[in-house]
Amino acid sequence: MSDKYHTAAPEGLTPEMFEKLPKSEKMDSGEGRKSLTAWQDIWMRLVSNKLAMTGFWIIVIMAVCAIAIPILSPNDHSTNYLDNTNAAPSAAHWFGTDDLGRDMLERTWKGAQVSLFVGVVAALIDLVIGIIYGGIMGYFGGKVDEVMNRFSEILAAIPYLLVVILLLVVMEPSIMTIIIAMSITGWINMAWIVRGQIMQLKNQEYALASKSLGAGAFRIIFRHLIPNAMGPILVTLTLTIPNAIFTEAFLSFLGLGVQSPVASWGTMIDEGVSAIDLFPWRLLFPAFFLSLTIFAFNVLGDGLRDAFDPKLKK
Repeated sequence: MSDKYHTAAPEGLTPEMFEKLPKSEKMDSGEGRKSLTAWQDIWMRLVSNKLAMTGFWIIVIMAVCAIAIPILSPNDHSTNYLDNTNAAPSAAHWFGTDDLGRDMLERTWKGAQVSLFVGVVAALIDLVIGIIYGGIMGYFGGKVDEVMNRFSEILAAIPYLLVVILLLVVMEPSIMTIIIAMSITGWINMAWIVRGQIMQLKNQEYALASKSLGAGAFRIIFRHLIPNAMGPILVTLTLTIPNAIFTEAFLSFLGLGVQSPVASWGTMIDEGVSAIDLFPWRLLFPAFFLSLTIFAFNVLGDGLRDAFDPKLKK
């Protein structure tokens, strides 16, 4: 090789004066650093949100208690003990008893079962209907979108309580009646969210490539577009659950939902309001756990929204 391509070492420097960097120092400089997937990055941002994780662990603890305490408790939430009515909280009855001598601890966590079941099932029904309906609206567009969107707007304009009352004329008040009533119009917000996301994504390169390769419309929607829209969908789902829980409690409080003697936070609050002056624990415990559950789902939903927001990525 010609000498003109050879660069001489600076005067005074020898190879012995240099040493190879340790692997740990290379990692610090960014060399060899493991890259994170999008979902790992979202999870790390969610975990770093202390308020959101507090809400997550509250939900987990509430779910475990709702399942375990009614099984492990020595008392029966449905048995009347008329010789021990309106007893204050004690070692025998941690949350006291009601006007029929029923254990409030048992009834509170039985009410948690009802509220969490209604909230989760209603939200899942909204999720399924909303994804299908909104996906079709957003992908096909044109006349299909216009007709389907107008139909959803008409349903959204119907007062919710009117729908519930009309259903109760035909059906007896029960958990299933509440779920059906909430599902009639509850999916609309989810459908609009999905519609907006699909309209943004359907012209992306991967969707057009799949279409050019002969993939059908529904394969493109559910295989390619919906997975890439899961961020807003999960956030909406998380915020739908507390709304459903509050709606169930509100309807039961008005006497339009779950009926006594079935334990529900709404019916327990209704029964406790009349006794708040003399026996405040009858209102305190169901109202506290209802508020805590709604708070936990809301802060978790806010945390998920921030975690999925690329603008907040550091």
